Amino acid sequence: MVLRLKSCIFDSFILYSIYQVFANTGETIGVSSMRLYIIRHGETEWNVLRRFQGRSDIPLNDEGRRLARITAEALSEVPFARIYTSPLKRAYETAMIIKGERDIPVIEEPRIIEIGFGDYEGLCCGKEHYNIPDPEFMNFFHKPEAYKPPRGAEGIDELKERTADFLQEIVYNKDMEHDTILVSTHGAALRGLLSNISQVGIEDFWGSGVHKNCAVTIVEVKNGQMVITEEGKTYY
Repeated sequence: MVLRLKSCIFDSFILYSIYQVFANTGETIGVSSMRLYIIRHGETEWNVLRRFQGRSDIPLNDEGRRLARITAEALSEVPFARIYTSPLKRAYETAMIIKGERDIPVIEEPRIIEIGFGDYEGLCCGKEHYNIPDPEFMNFFHKPEAYKPPRGAEGIDELKERTADFLQEIVYNKDMEHDTILVSTHGAALRGLLSNISQVGIEDFWGSGVHKNCAVTIVEVKNGQMVITEEGKTYY
């Protein structure tokens, strides 16, 4: 019942956005605008080993820090008003490297934390060391509508719900309607955000696939309407 209510709230949110765009002879109302830069964290050792990280708090490796520094240089002139980051080390450190010495508030946001894999965290999906006991688990990537979370894990519908809550709060905050905002998050959590923005079902959850480490997606927001203008750009 709660999930249905949340879905209805988000559907109303999207419909209201569309109404604002097409009202008044099809012209966008007002001049307010916002820009989101959504980044996947830098590389970790578990990325290299192809181990499922989920909520495991794995830090960046040296290559991950290098990629973040290159990305930071590319974004050094972007006037970020604030930064939202997952509380996990790999996303937080990526955000702080991009922030650099700039005086930008950093907010740890649990709604953009990575999806939890429960008992399967730390298991490997690489060919050489594959050790996932449930053959249906890989539906997570190949058939997400059929994915059944292992014990202690989070469902994709739950991920979409909390990332929708985050977007709604940001997009309709009048104090931020002209802001440029950095969002530092994770592979699946990022897809949760983008699938909500694109209004696609769970079957199309992965869209263009898992973004590379430190890949940046830009979203333009005007009067509540969100448009992806650039997706998965890397600067290395």
